[in-house]
Amino acid sequence: MRTHPDAMTWLDSIPTRCAHLCDAWQLRIDGPPYEGGMVSYTVPVADADDRPLVLKLQWPHRESEHEAAALAAWNGNGAARLERHDPEQHALLMERCEPGTRLTQATLDEAVDAYADFIPRLAVTVPAGHPFTTLADEAAGWASTLEREWAAKGKPFERSLLDQVAELLTTLPGSQGPQVLIHQDLHADNVLAAQRQPWLVVDPKPLVGEVEFMVGGILRSFDVAATPGAAMRAFDGLHDRASVLRRFEQLTSRLDVDRERSRDWAVAHFIAWCFDSSWIDVHVQSARWLLEV
Repeated sequence: MRTHPDAMTWLDSIPTRCAHLCDAWQLRIDGPPYEGGMVSYTVPVADADDRPLVLKLQWPHRESEHEAAALAAWNGNGAARLERHDPEQHALLMERCEPGTRLTQATLDEAVDAYADFIPRLAVTVPAGHPFTTLADEAAGWASTLEREWAAKGKPFERSLLDQVAELLTTLPGSQGPQVLIHQDLHADNVLAAQRQPWLVVDPKPLVGEVEFMVGGILRSFDVAATPGAAMRAFDGLHDRASVLRRFEQLTSRLDVDRERSRDWAVAHFIAWCFDSSWIDVHVQSARWLLEV
């Protein structure tokens, strides 16, 4: 976002926009902004009744365009509850997750238990005329740019893997199971400890597709490790075939999803999203490991 020509203008507008929304919604800033947001600005606030909430200002972006609609559809069941939404300001007012500890701090077993609890609750059927992009359309978009991105990156992996992923992106969409609301970027940094429910999802990039797709987002992030706090060290030598396949086996078993389709979507997700990642070699190797099972 910061490399976009309009980024600084947007960032400079935040204090004024926050002040306007706080006045309109009778809020007061209740602490420093949260760190780590890539395409949004979030700050703790309290309303006139002193309820702890979060004000989120979004950078206008296609993948998060319907975040408010997704939160409204989930209605607090497995996800943070949406309180108010101003589409013109790209602003959301949401419940605050307290204590707000990220699922990255959990052990692998604890994290799998959490996913097994809330993923079925997120997988709601959406009505006809919904605003969400379908997984089929998203996959078609990935397929259309796959070879161009591979070539632009200097052909960083074998042509046979590229062709295999292209085939998956062509065949998987037309053979999907029940179409439900899914979180495209479901990783443990987007899951927070709360009081109303043990864990609540935030920051959805919603799609409508089969639930098996969500396994890939979890696997791709590598942010759930075997021991608390060890997650991001996966990029420092702890990431290996055994750990990837262990996460895959535990997730697919506990979620009671189709193992083969979960694997295929995960492989497609790893490769489709690898080209703008600093960890392209890690993602490609993970896709290879998954194709072995």
